Order: sequence, then C-alpha cells, then structure tokens
Amino acid sequence: MKTRTLGHDLTVSEIGYGCMGLSQSYGPVPERHEAIALIRAAVERGVTFFDTAEAYGPFTNEELVGEALAPFRGEVVIATKFAYAYDDNGRQIGLSSRPEHVKQVAEQSMRRLQVDTIDLFYQHRVNPEVPIEDVAGAVGELIAEGKARHFGMSEAAAATIRRAHAVQPVTAVQSEYSLWWRRPEEQVLPTCEELGIGFVPYSPLGKGFLTGTIDPNTSFDSSDIRTTIPRFEAEARRANQAMVDLLGTIAARKGAAPGQVALAWLLARKPWIVPIPGTKRLGRLEENLGAADVELDTGDLAEIEKAASAIEVHGARYPEHLERMTGH
Repeated sequence: MKTRTLGHDLTVSEIGYGCMGLSQSYGPVPERHEAIALIRAAVERGVTFFDTAEAYGPFTNEELVGEALAPFRGEVVIATKFAYAYDDNGRQIGLSSRPEHVKQVAEQSMRRLQVDTIDLFYQHRVNPEVPIEDVAGAVGELIAEGKARHFGMSEAAAATIRRAHAVQPVTAVQSEYSLWWRRPEEQVLPTCEELGIGFVPYSPLGKGFLTGTIDPNTSFDSSDIRTTIPRFEAEARRANQAMVDLLGTIAARKGAAPGQVALAWLLARKPWIVPIPGTKRLGRLEENLGAADVELDTGDLAEIEKAASAIEVHGARYPEHLERMTGH
C-alpha cells in the first residue's frame, strides 16, 4: 500500500478504514472478535489509517479500535473526534465544543483507545455557538501538552476552516465526498489546496450505493441509517442507478469492480485526498484496497466527468435535521 501525506507531515496509507459501521448505522454489527479480526486484517494488508469517534456507539467503537490496534502502536494512525455532549445514560444531547469539554473528551478517548496521544483529533461537527478560534486553541493546547498530534475538522465550511487554521494549523478536513456528492469541490477543496490541508472523504462509496450491490428492490434492516435517507428511497435509487451504470462501464473495461472505480476516481483527484471506506466484510475490504491498483488515465477521467455531469443525483444525502448540522 502506497502512502499519502495529510497536511505537512501526517503520513498514512492512501486508503484508510472507516470503523463506524462496526458499531452502528448499517444494520446488525459483527461480533466483537470478528470486528477486531477485520481491523487487524486491514493492518496486515497495509492500512495504517483508522477512523473512529466517541459518537460511534457511542463510545464502544473507540474501545473496539483501541483493543484491535493495541499490538500495532506506533505503526498506525488513529483519528477520533469530539463535538457532542451526552447525558448520564450515554444519550447524545447536543453539540458541545467548549474548550474544557474538548480536553475532557481527549482524556476519555485516549483511555478508550489505549493511547497516550491522539494522532488526529477532529471536531466532528462545527458548533456555531462556540467560536472556532476557541476550539482550535483548545486543540492547540492539547498538541502542546503532547495529548494530540494533529487537528482536524469535519463537515466545516471553507470560511470556518480558514479561521481555525489561523489559530492552529488544520492537518485534515473530513467530509462526505464521492461521485454522487461533490459539493466539497466548490469551496472546501480549493481552500484545502491553498492552505496545505489534507482531505479525507467519508462515505466515498455513497454508503454502499456506488458498489453496484444496491438496487430499488434492496431492503435494509430497521437499524440501518439508509432507511431514513431520502437518497435511498426506492424511487431515488432507481433514478440514481445511472451513476452505478457509468462506473460499471469503466469497471468492465478495467477488469475492476464499480466501487473500485469510484475510489480510484477519488485517488486521482488530488494526491492529498485519502478516502476511508468502511465495511463489515473481509471480501469487501480487499476489494476496496484493490482500488489503489486501478489506474484511471486522463481519457477515463474525462469520460467519467462528461457522463457524471449529465446525471442528476436524486434525493437528499441526509434527513433535514442532520443536514442542518453540516457545513458551518
């Protein structure tokens, strides 16, 4: 597995692993020993970049990742996130990025992850009630204390990224980005390029849709987040099949899978983009990592661009209440 650099000096595998689905969101989760084995299988195949958050579970995903990666300390980069407040029963009760809360979360995350330093500490969602300068300053203090190495932001607007970066350099911005969600291209990616910030696309496979394994007849478990997403309503899936057909055409020519072409497209966008697809299955993990070997030439990229520009993606990417929490 080749490596890429986020920011100025955070070196990671060019494809990372998003661990959220091992604990929530996409239907039944694997047994703990199976999840640990899958994370370790990713390490064995060259992945050095793992993404988690206190919100996943909540809390249980960090514990899982911490246990799975304990034998590989110093060999892997673990990214986690802060942003939410919880009641005594572990229920999420809103956003919180006050400096004292950020520092408290860092201590708790380090304990769950079994580390002395958080490699990359993202603000999961921007809290408009707390000046971003205060948040950046709090993470800067954690970095000065050796409790974090790098500061990241998730789903932040370009202007907010600039303000934060002026206080504490931002190493990476994580936002949804794929062939069927390209809004970061408008302002966020140019800002990252100008400031020397890496970009980490989550849901790079469109929550599984771009793999070509989901059609209008696919049914989801009641615990699957896709049952609440407008883009996954049957009618929208039928309309959005055109995007999968495009990927399938390229994939057939390359001897690849549609999802591999979707990931290869992201890798070809910029050398500082590192997607973090997630999966609960070893076969899908191996398929995702195989995307690094799919070469898209300028002709392929032009063909994808031309065809994709003529496709209108149907359905919102989130229910309205979740969409309101992005892009501050």
